[in-house]
Amino acid sequence: PRLVLHFESGGFLVFYNCRLHWCSSPMADPASDILSVEFHRGRALGALRTPNPVCYTLLDQRYFSGLGNIIKNEALYMAKIHPLAQGSLLAASDLERLLDIAVQFSSDWLQSKLRGKGLHPQIYQKEQCPLGHVVMKETLGPLHGFKRLTWWCPRCQPAVPSESGNPSQVT
Repeated sequence: PRLVLHFESGGFLVFYNCRLHWCSSPMADPASDILSVEFHRGRALGALRTPNPVCYTLLDQRYFSGLGNIIKNEALYMAKIHPLAQGSLLAASDLERLLDIAVQFSSDWLQSKLRGKGLHPQIYQKEQCPLGHVVMKETLGPLHGFKRLTWWCPRCQPAVPSESGNPSQVT
């Protein structure tokens, strides 16, 4: 599905691959909007610190409104974090870096789009990462939840051992 909103000023806004739901009383929380001055960094970091795979958490719009699948893939690649790594097993500094990268990439992407320039992803929909390694692609998401295609480089983004010592293999 696609939704296109046309504005009197001549501009337009396009939503690709979206779900449309009727909502009797929409409510926006600027504290979850990653590009808002009111974005609540502490709440977002708290969400990332849970034992859930970080690729699921990054798409949770309660904490990361505006962050979509492309940004998820690119931020995880740039932060060198495996998509299925449990946030609770990652160093606080790694989670902070991931959040910084996600916000910066989102801002840069928006500015690029506003200037009419295209997006040049490093990992999203690629066969190889910038270092020439083969990229993996898999549909990942929470059990009984929405699944999204995820691209990652197993060499640049190695699996993190779980508490049992085995690499993360949650799907």
